[in-house]
Amino acid sequence: MHRLTFTVATTIASRAIRYRDRAMRRVARLSRAATDDVIVSQHWISSGNNRLHAAYVEPAAAPAKAALLICHGIGEIVEYWFPVQHLLAANGVASLVFDYSGYGRSSGSIDWRQCELDAVNAFEYLKHIAPSTPISMLGLSMGSGVAAAVIDKVMPQCLFLCGSFTSYRAAACAVFLPRFLSGIVPPIWNSRETLKNCLVPVIIVHGEKDPLFPVQMAADLASACGANAELIVVPNLSHNEPFYKPRLSYWNLIISRL
Repeated sequence: MHRLTFTVATTIASRAIRYRDRAMRRVARLSRAATDDVIVSQHWISSGNNRLHAAYVEPAAAPAKAALLICHGIGEIVEYWFPVQHLLAANGVASLVFDYSGYGRSSGSIDWRQCELDAVNAFEYLKHIAPSTPISMLGLSMGSGVAAAVIDKVMPQCLFLCGSFTSYRAAACAVFLPRFLSGIVPPIWNSRETLKNCLVPVIIVHGEKDPLFPVQMAADLASACGANAELIVVPNLSHNEPFYKPRLSYWNLIISRL
């Protein structure tokens, strides 16, 4: 029942958010073609029985100094992230953004176990196409739960959690669900517990004005990681602003720590 609830709720929410963002023109529509400063390539990644659509963007002028695997949020697909990838590549960082199974042009259906498998396979794929580049991992919103869940399977240079939550149940209750109904939400992506034994540096970046997940969630995650974590609270930043309106003032917080 939990798996069915997750699949149905996430499918409906993801599509509704995408339609809303397109209607409100919140997502930049930039060409994904290569430019003078970046190289863009489309990829297909095997993940179990599914094929994942992904985009890899790298600097054109010189080899990338670092590479970043990005696990996106519930209401996004690969094409939404090109402005961020362009900004990263223009500043020396290559990145791979992939769509989970059931998202965008990826095959299959949405399932939390499959999301985790997708992230692991995408990380291994990035290692293959950027073999000599140090690779880190970033998760935004729902993607932060996915990234934290697989951290011991991929072991990146460091883990960035942006707009993150302590657990999937806590996230659902923070957004819309009365606490007495929390039992219908699967007990997954409990990042506060998962990260207690994390062996890689964890950088938690959270917007001060995040209307979905309170800053206290980010502080709780940082406390769980102990000395292995760094918490950055960005003044006046909302939840989706990092990819709605990508600015170097925000993304340099990630670039400077890679």
